[in-house]
Amino acid sequence: QVQLVESGGGLVQAGGSLRLSCVASEASFRINTMGWYRQAPGKQREFVAAINSEGLENYGHSAQGRFTISRDGDKNRVFLQMNALKPEDTAVYYCNTEGSIRDPNYRYLEVWGQGTQVTVSS
Repeated sequence: QVQLVESGGGLVQAGGSLRLSCVASEASFRINTMGWYRQAPGKQREFVAAINSEGLENYGHSAQGRFTISRDGDKNRVFLQMNALKPEDTAVYYCNTEGSIRDPNYRYLEVWGQGTQVTVSS
């Protein structure tokens, strides 16, 4: 059973910064990609950023130039540094990962976290 635990959300003033963290609980889980999506009320879930096992990064248009994703491979943890936050960044941010786990054979799985609320006040 792989779980993702998110932290770092909260309330911040426009122009401020937050650093989100997501940790995969299962040490045997081998991550291919890990990243973040977000969903605001009344909107579909939106891709924010992702990073793969080689360190290659990908960003959604809303994150480009303001957010940076990084990975701590030893701890199966990913960070999302969010700078210059805007009220439109307000959303629930969900960590997502896909990879393989041995159970006893390797099998592919995708896991979503429960989400962490980010609120940016104007």
